[in-house]
Amino acid sequence: MAHVRKTTHSRKTAAHKRASARRSTARKSTRRATSKRWSQRVTRESDALDLKRGVFKLTSPKKIAASLKRSAEHSARRKTGAYRSALSMLTFYINRAGKTLPKTERDRLEKAKLELKRAFGRE
Repeated sequence: MAHVRKTTHSRKTAAHKRASARRSTARKSTRRATSKRWSQRVTRESDALDLKRGVFKLTSPKKIAASLKRSAEHSARRKTGAYRSALSMLTFYINRAGKTLPKTERDRLEKAKLELKRAFGRE
């Protein structure tokens, strides 16, 4: 009798594992697509500020900071101060890129943070 229970239990466990594997596979692919769209939507529709196209691809940290400052000061969509909005958008971009951001580009964007501080007189 104990042997029958064990066999029944193992069948249920195996079936449960297969069903669980199918669900987790489906969930993973959905999450990946959703998160990509989520960050794109935040960048496009965020109330932080209206960004100039390609601002994070500029070659000079000073130019990036100047563009962010100009965008922040002229944006009608931001809810906080200009400095905070500009810095949060720059930090958001760096964080969303994560490990895929090349070291040279990350260094340039980190320098842009310092330039942004200087531009707003926060140093």
